[in-house]
Amino acid sequence: MHDCIAQGEPVPRSMIGEFVDSSALFPDSAALHRRLHDDGYLFLRGLHDVDAVLAARQEVFARLEAVGEVASPARDGIFTGASHRREREPDLGAFWKSVSEGPCLRAVTHGPRIRQIIGTVFGEPAVPHDYVFLRPAPVGRSTGPHCDYPFFARTTENVVTVWTALGPIPLCEGPLTVVAGSHRFDDLVEATRGFDLASISDRQATRPENHVAFARSRNTRLLSAEFGPGDILVFGMFTWHGSLDNHSPVGRLRLSSDVRFQPVSEPRDPRYFGADPGGTTGVGYGELNGAKPLTEPWHIR
Repeated sequence: MHDCIAQGEPVPRSMIGEFVDSSALFPDSAALHRRLHDDGYLFLRGLHDVDAVLAARQEVFARLEAVGEVASPARDGIFTGASHRREREPDLGAFWKSVSEGPCLRAVTHGPRIRQIIGTVFGEPAVPHDYVFLRPAPVGRSTGPHCDYPFFARTTENVVTVWTALGPIPLCEGPLTVVAGSHRFDDLVEATRGFDLASISDRQATRPENHVAFARSRNTRLLSAEFGPGDILVFGMFTWHGSLDNHSPVGRLRLSSDVRFQPVSEPRDPRYFGADPGGTTGVGYGELNGAKPLTEPWHIR
């Protein structure tokens, strides 16, 4: 493992390891559930139809090409360094909602295949949140260490995030990283339980230190991998994670999506379900970093 940067700091080789590939466990529900409990994540390769994933990639990047952010051919995902999104799309939330509801994208993020996969993980039928976090990440962007509990555990803790690579994502383009064993940091679990980001305005979900410093302070390391199109990472609400820096030498955008799944039997958070979901803060798709022109900085929550 090399070529990894976290919030501007090169990750020492001693501080980075590879995800354990759990693909061979599918469709053994008990084995998958046990691995998720033990490791805090499941790394699953090759379970999606690659052509469907690449069609979703083309669909998204074609929309960004139309607002001057992606160079032709769109499928390559090369950032132009410019944006006409604000001039051409006066309602950024409505624009991003329409991109996030593209039929090719939804066939991957909400289709029968991923429902089958996550239902197998839960051992019972699963339902995805309708609200999608679609992330085109330019060079220089990353997300700091956080867990998903403050965003998605209002009605049940029995929720998983499904992070999907919408195309190949080598290490230099900033794939997901997990802090090894972080789902078992009991002090952080207890400090996080009950934290609802939308209800507590003076507390951030993202830690102030970078991934390397956080992992080092816990005497552990980071985990990551090079993702192929459609490879997924599944993890629970207390697993600390984020992304490595995109430092693509050719200026390629990292394209990924994350969607939350829960058992059908669990109570649903209305913020994330329905034809017009409000999202974490109630603003809808306009609250997401993805709704911003690619030339504008991301917010941190």
